[in-house]
Amino acid sequence: MSLRWRDAEDIAIALAEKFPDTDPLTVRFTDLHRWVTELDGFSDDVKASNEGMLEKIQMAWLEEHRGR
Repeated sequence: MSLRWRDAEDIAIALAEKFPDTDPLTVRFTDLHRWVTELDGFSDDVKASNEGMLEKIQMAWLEEHRGR
């Protein structure tokens, strides 16, 4: 599967699986950016993100985290 910045829900699932004990609200955007770009299957331009995209990913991850 190929992940791009716009795939917030899929990225959130991947982050929840990779970091199951991490509260997404404690992750700095700089770390979140790095973690997303290091995910298996991430194939977007690493410089194409912005704060809004990272926040959307973080909130989707939070929802996934709370649902587990």
